Amino acid sequence: MLMTEIKCDIKDINLAEQGKNQIEWAFKDMPVLKKIQERFIKEQPFKGLKLSACVHVTKETAALCVVMKAGGADAVLVASNPLSTQDDVAAALVKYYGIPTFAIAGESVEQYKAHINEALNHNPDIVIDDGCDIVSTIHAERPDLAAKIIGSTEETTTGIIRLQALEAQGVLKFPAVGVNTSLTKHLYDNRYGTGQSSLDGILRGANILIAGKTLVVSGYGWCGRGCALRAKAMGANVIVCEVDPLKALEAAMEGYRVMPIAEAAKEGDIFLTVTGDKHVVDVQHILNMKDGAFLANAGHFDWEINVAGLKEYTTEIKQIRPNLQEFKLNNGKSVYVFAEGRLVNLVAAEGHPASVMDMSFANQALGIEFLVKNKGKLENKLYTLPHEVDVKIAELKLESMGIKIDTLTAEQEEYLNSWKID
Repeated sequence: MLMTEIKCDIKDINLAEQGKNQIEWAFKDMPVLKKIQERFIKEQPFKGLKLSACVHVTKETAALCVVMKAGGADAVLVASNPLSTQDDVAAALVKYYGIPTFAIAGESVEQYKAHINEALNHNPDIVIDDGCDIVSTIHAERPDLAAKIIGSTEETTTGIIRLQALEAQGVLKFPAVGVNTSLTKHLYDNRYGTGQSSLDGILRGANILIAGKTLVVSGYGWCGRGCALRAKAMGANVIVCEVDPLKALEAAMEGYRVMPIAEAAKEGDIFLTVTGDKHVVDVQHILNMKDGAFLANAGHFDWEINVAGLKEYTTEIKQIRPNLQEFKLNNGKSVYVFAEGRLVNLVAAEGHPASVMDMSFANQALGIEFLVKNKGKLENKLYTLPHEVDVKIAELKLESMGIKIDTLTAEQEEYLNSWKID
């Protein structure tokens, strides 16, 4: 079925055929999401509801939107990052799946904000967010929309930080599910997805050898753990920078050197930020780096590396490769910045593999279902999906991988539930 009379803002509808192939390719490696889609088609849990999604427009997130529409949602999709959009996927969503999409790779900040407003003008009942852009905009600029909203789901650590701030200040206007707090999301997506895709972005962006280089990871949450693990496996000497004593201790026990960024700046060859905070690698750190150091960010927003501040100390910016710029500094040295400081794994590479997003987006789909089923029963708070949902997703994933596990015997269950010693 061809759908062309759909409101949208995309690069080229003629890219749709390739985008359709990409989406179908992703679905082949997303068996859990397909199982959920089969049930949604029968049950129609979102019939009559409007959905606004602000996510990276990739083949994997397209699969999520297709599943939500299959469940009855009237869906609109906008990009959560101006540089991560796959234009062929955006075209396919419009032409073949009838989903209004507003996303163009390389769109300006003005276009990006206009697209967010398109999502808001849809007057949503439910929201899927990646970085809390829709929810933050509603609270700051469009509070009139909040009364109708059943709830939102949030994909990222950065977005959850913003939701926690809204809740702590007592101003969160509707319930939200922090998908990133689900075990089947952050233990796998963040560690294995970000770990692999971030290194993939660095390799595609610069085609440099990782082995033998000193790679500095700022942040040792699950994303940082994954990045450090993958870099170490490729032969890098890994340094970890942290502000949390517990995470710093864990990194040290894993065999990494741990030190402040001011010290690491002098030693590193490659720097990778995964913190969700601002100016983690600041101008003074960069000025003290080796000539030829590489700077990459895998946190959601483009301010973990202070690229804007660095420009004041830059005599020339030279485009070396499509996603790699050389900053020639006034101290005589040069540094190389990936993806303008934006998400290296989604700009210089293609983001996480479909097999890991299968679990993440299963959580997204079931998170929205949880909010809809509990409409009017939840407080305006940040929730984590029930543990049994996590377990079910893990069971479906294991089943799709052909993996079987043990079950407790009646004797073992009785023993674990008893305080008596026999």
